[in-house]
Amino acid sequence: MVSVFGLVIVIVAVIGGFMMEGGKILVLNQPAEFVIIGGAMIGSLLAATSLSNLKRMIGQLKDVISPSMSKKQYLDIMVMLFELFNVARKDGLIALEKHVETPNESSVFSKYKGFMNDHHAVHFLCDTLRMVITGTAQTHELEDLMEVDMEAHHEEINAAPTIIQKVGDSLPGFGIVAAVLGVVLTMGSIDKPPEVIGHKVGAALVGTFLGILLAYGFVLPISTNMEFANKNKTKLYECMKQAILAFQKGIAGVMAVEFARRTLPNEVRPSFQELEEACNKTRAG
Repeated sequence: MVSVFGLVIVIVAVIGGFMMEGGKILVLNQPAEFVIIGGAMIGSLLAATSLSNLKRMIGQLKDVISPSMSKKQYLDIMVMLFELFNVARKDGLIALEKHVETPNESSVFSKYKGFMNDHHAVHFLCDTLRMVITGTAQTHELEDLMEVDMEAHHEEINAAPTIIQKVGDSLPGFGIVAAVLGVVLTMGSIDKPPEVIGHKVGAALVGTFLGILLAYGFVLPISTNMEFANKNKTKLYECMKQAILAFQKGIAGVMAVEFARRTLPNEVRPSFQELEEACNKTRAG
């Protein structure tokens, strides 16, 4: 929401300042310039990406409006891990098999709908726990395996903001293209009255203005916001990774999730008491 507020400030500051200087807002209404720059932007975006990246991009744009993970969601995930570790402690590692093989039917996973909606996170956790169940991987090997998975996922989700950044970098150039086309039209009307020529020159300059404003006021800030949102998403995987590694070392479930809690940034990190109380409620239930 803060990002949306920032974009509104950009619009108000630029248009408001223009009007304070006596500018008429309707002068900026140049549909042809919008078509040239908007069409070139959309076309270059489609040319630079694949359908899968385009879908991922649309999903990540939602994170610009609202944070991807809240403190409550992280708390739920750590409690979920605590439940899974308790199952293994009470009934043995083999008891986890029915949960990781069919997570949609699991009595533990089914209680955490938010986590289940993140398909990659579900696969990451279940695939890693399979390795724990089989006992074929040492702790350092399991850590390396999770690092490879996290790195691949990070590279995948960062494709969208990278493409948007490149499109943003090209927008001033599209503005110049629109301005050059406007100058071409102006030169074709050089024998017309000064007010006609002035209107065409003004329309051409609007193209340059629009390209620069869209680039530095909207597209590039949004791509930066998406990058930070993606970095925050990786905290979820680091959180699960530390909990699983601690569990495989034989550390008790309540301490394993404490390892996970310590990886989180302060703004989304539950307190020790909050995590303890949530785990106790689950244990009592």
